[in-house]
Amino acid sequence: MRRTAAAALALAVLAPSMAQAELTLCNRTSYRMDAAIGLERRANVETRGWFRIDPGQCRQVLDGPYDAEMTYVHTRTPPVYGTAPLPQNGNADFCVRDGDFKLANGRECPVSQQARFSAARPTEQPKGPAINLAEEADYDDAQARLAGIQRLLVIAGYDANPIDGVQGSKTQSALNRFLADRKLAADAAASPNFFETLIAAAQSPEGHGFSWCNDSKNPVMAAIGSTEAATLITRGWYRLEAGTCLRPDVRGEQRTLYSYGEAVDGNGRTLRRGDRAVSWGGNVELCTRDGKFELSDQKDCVVRGLNATGFAAIDVAGQPSTVIRFKEP
Repeated sequence: MRRTAAAALALAVLAPSMAQAELTLCNRTSYRMDAAIGLERRANVETRGWFRIDPGQCRQVLDGPYDAEMTYVHTRTPPVYGTAPLPQNGNADFCVRDGDFKLANGRECPVSQQARFSAARPTEQPKGPAINLAEEADYDDAQARLAGIQRLLVIAGYDANPIDGVQGSKTQSALNRFLADRKLAADAAASPNFFETLIAAAQSPEGHGFSWCNDSKNPVMAAIGSTEAATLITRGWYRLEAGTCLRPDVRGEQRTLYSYGEAVDGNGRTLRRGDRAVSWGGNVELCTRDGKFELSDQKDCVVRGLNATGFAAIDVAGQPSTVIRFKEP
């Protein structure tokens, strides 16, 4: 039903001189990614994963020479991002596993263990062939790292908008506040493990901003409503696994936020008790739809083919931190 999307890939043309070099993946998006690759040789596809790559980072994914006739890539992002990057328009389904894996035959597994891969032809770089994972913003490595920091600062409750990979006074102020709140050194943002620090902060319900915590036994899909430039905008869906917390994308200062969540099963289908969904909301009717959405018009939801959903109004004015907990009904 509703799932965290995988990232879009920018795939370039294969150069003929790469056969003796190792393969690298470069993450030029503003999201931390876990990547898996598929290597096709004489109609057989070997799959390998997972390779964790921070924004602005390149990682070698083959120890030996790159000799594949075709390469495929699948990416995923941590749940902390909620409504994460653009959907991946892949053209092949291959086998993956939880944890590190290397599968000699990436086609021989149940459908439930497959993921959608995109064909990827590397470009020749000074250090060998590389595949770039990219967003529409077309960041370079430094811009991607900064945009990744901006994005996680925003999720952690610090106003580093816009997420553009450009160093400005607003981003620096948010970063300084984050470092001071956690008693970190001024140069901590340049450390290799800084994204670990940011993700831990973004997952924590403590600190600044608005967050959800799922105290129920089932996954919850949640949506948020906030006011931007006098327009009420709804966004979703954010997936919260049982026992986790997540900060949705809330931009600017807010007086009132609108929250909705519903429990789902392992296949993303809404859980029901009788004829009612297992949900946490209220009596403020706003628009949602199945799949990822961002809606700025809250009128005539059903007439426009959308869902009219009851959100709870949450007073956040003057509150440094607000936590909404989804508990068993």
